[in-house]
Amino acid sequence: MQEIQKSRFLDRSTPPHIGTLICLTGLSALAMNIFLPSLNGMAEFFQVDYAFMQLSVALYLAINAFLQLFIGPISDKYGRRIVLLWGMALFCLATLGCLAAQDAFTFMVFRMLQAVISVAMVLTRAVVRDIYGLNRGASMLGYVTMGMSLIPMIAPAVGGFLEVRYGWHASFWMLFGLGLVLFTVTWFDLKETSPPSGRTLTQQFGEYPELLTSPRFWGYCFSSAFSAGAFFAYLGGAPFVGEQVFGLSPDTLGLYFAAPGIGYFIGNFITGRYSVRIGVNQMIFWGNLICVIALLPSLLLSLAGLNTPFLFFAFVAVLGLGNGMVLPNGQSGMLSVRPHLAGTAAGLGSAIMIGGGAALAALAGALLKPGSSEVPLTVIMTVSCFAAMITALLIIRRERRLNL
Repeated sequence: MQEIQKSRFLDRSTPPHIGTLICLTGLSALAMNIFLPSLNGMAEFFQVDYAFMQLSVALYLAINAFLQLFIGPISDKYGRRIVLLWGMALFCLATLGCLAAQDAFTFMVFRMLQAVISVAMVLTRAVVRDIYGLNRGASMLGYVTMGMSLIPMIAPAVGGFLEVRYGWHASFWMLFGLGLVLFTVTWFDLKETSPPSGRTLTQQFGEYPELLTSPRFWGYCFSSAFSAGAFFAYLGGAPFVGEQVFGLSPDTLGLYFAAPGIGYFIGNFITGRYSVRIGVNQMIFWGNLICVIALLPSLLLSLAGLNTPFLFFAFVAVLGLGNGMVLPNGQSGMLSVRPHLAGTAAGLGSAIMIGGGAALAALAGALLKPGSSEVPLTVIMTVSCFAAMITALLIIRRERRLNL
């Protein structure tokens, strides 16, 4: 196996530093959830219904998923670096548009344009796969997302703090500033890890069937999508549950909202430590089993009317632990089915995962009406995790049958 050259920070002659990759994925996660404690304040600012502002979660995820269908093939054609830099520049401009918006419709348009930061989520994984193999790639993705998980873990708490003291604009100014800093760091640190393919975009998109006809690719996709779907449903419904069901203030909700990030950090550490030893498929199964075990007691307590804010968010923290084991391993599996299509696989896999998550987030928002309890959200999350575990079992069964 070829020895991996050691990274030196801000030196493009070496592979990108892991800190750069962590921050890039972290910015993508930060843009997704830092403003959630501000939804009520934003609804009042724009004088629209809370349900309209909730759409900024589901629609953002939907646009994010759509863009990822194109990011992978485009990066396989032109290279990872140039696509990342363009995406980050456009993200900064879209963030300025959110800040300048004077009505809810204009804000929503620029909020959807912010989804271009999905280039960071997709291409950091492709960069890792460009450098490492299957199990080692899963391990490195675990470490990358372990560090990245710190950001969404504290983001809602920071967003709640900024909302209470400075209003919702402060969160978007923070996103703009961090976007500029990371654009500069990426410019100087990230060298090209996948030279341009030389194929046309039509040829690049024409390679989708090679992935779409692979049962292993679909297995990894669906296991990851259903597992992540529980978290995305949480993103769409937890602000309502926290504020409307449990009566939490924005800053307190921000602290509780960090719960899955704590579990995700631990799950990523377990992935980074044990994926090489245990193997990708077993890690996916055990992670999904943990998700199911976490949500069943929460559902039973909710049905009995005995759930509390502490218990609800504590069980979600355990869900985060399972996600932290499933997602890096599932993504490494997706990217390793056809290594020469790593960028395309990263984009298509993420599009399926986040597209499904957007649908579940929208479903959670639609079911949680004034007077609702947390039961609809808990049911959606539990069913999604059951589906993920069944898919993981099918992956293991196929592996044994083919002696892979």
